[in-house]
Amino acid sequence: MVDSFNHCSFGHLRSFVKGVWSFCKGVMNSKSWVFQSFNGVIVVGSLLSFLLAIAYAYLFLFPIFQPAIDNSHEIPHSNNSISECNYFEGNWIQDENYPLYDASHCPFAERGFNCLANGRRDRGYTKWRWKPKNCEIPRFNAREILEKMRGKRVVFVGDSLGRTQWESLICMLMTGVEDKRSVYEVNGNKITKQIRFLGVRFSLFDLRIDFYRSVFLVQPGPVPRRAPKRVKSTLKIDKLDDISNEWIDSDVLIFNSGHWWTPSKLFEMGCYFTAGGSLKLGMPITGAFKKAMHTWASWANTTINANRTSMFIRTFESSHWSGRNRLSCKVTRRPSSRTGGRDRAEFPTS
Repeated sequence: MVDSFNHCSFGHLRSFVKGVWSFCKGVMNSKSWVFQSFNGVIVVGSLLSFLLAIAYAYLFLFPIFQPAIDNSHEIPHSNNSISECNYFEGNWIQDENYPLYDASHCPFAERGFNCLANGRRDRGYTKWRWKPKNCEIPRFNAREILEKMRGKRVVFVGDSLGRTQWESLICMLMTGVEDKRSVYEVNGNKITKQIRFLGVRFSLFDLRIDFYRSVFLVQPGPVPRRAPKRVKSTLKIDKLDDISNEWIDSDVLIFNSGHWWTPSKLFEMGCYFTAGGSLKLGMPITGAFKKAMHTWASWANTTINANRTSMFIRTFESSHWSGRNRLSCKVTRRPSSRTGGRDRAEFPTS
C-alpha cells in the first residue's frame, strides 16, 4: 500500500493496493495530512483545520459516506456554469455569527481548554470562518448533521489534539439537541486525559462519538534484556496499538499523531524504538515516525472497510510556545497567512 513518502499531493490518488502514499517533503516538515483508506488521500491544513474538516464532512461525508473524496468538486453557480472549487484554497474571514458554541455551556468541554473561562478577554479569535476562494461552505447546521449521522459511529484516535476536536464536535452538535440529558458519556466518566477511552452517546439519534487516547498509534513495549540503562521504555513501531480492534467498527475514523514524536517526549524520557523485536538505538525520531505511519497505513489498508468508513489523519499543529524554556505562550489573535521561522522546523516545540 505504501510505496513512497516523497512528495505532497492534494489530488485524488489511485487505489491503496497500487497507490503512492505522499508526504510533504521530509515527512516531519508537513503540517498535516489526511489518508483515506483504499481510494485516496486528502490533506487538511494545520491552522484551525478542525473547522475546515467539519465543513468538509458536512458537505461530503455525512450525506453519503463516500469511500473517496477529491479536493476538487464541481459546484453549480447562479449563471448555470460549472466551475471547480478547491476547498483548501481560500482565506479566513471574520464572521460575527461565530463561535458555533459556548464552551462554558457545554459539559464536555474541558475547563483547561476554555480560554474565556480561564481569563482571556478578547473574543475576536473565536470569530474566524474559512472561506474557499471560488465557492461557499454552508453554515454548520447541528440538527441537520445529527439527522444525517443517525445510527452512525464516529471515532477519534490520538492525543490531546484529537481529544479537543472530539470535544468540539460534541459541543457543536449539542446545540441541535433540546434535551441535553439525552447526551451522556457512556460510562459516566468526566472528561479527562487520564482515561484512555471516552464515549458520548446522542441517544435520540443513536449516535456514538468516541475518543481513544493513543498518542503514538503504535504499541508501547517493555525494556529489552541487556538494554542500556538509559532505556526506560520502548515503542514497537511495527505494531499498531493493541486497542486498534476497537476502532474498526466505525463510519468516520479520525486519527492524529505527531506532538509526542519529539525528543522531550521520547529520548529525554528514556523511550526508544523497537522493530522486529530488536532495539533500534540509532534510529532517529523522523525515521521512527515514518515507520509508524507505514505500520498504521498497512493496518488501515488491510483492516478498514472503505465502502463504509471514511478515514482522516493529521499531524502537527503550529506551536505557540516560546522563550528559553518554552514556557511562554504567544497569544495569537489572527490566523497565520503563511509559515515561517520555527514553523518550518523539523519538530514542533509543543
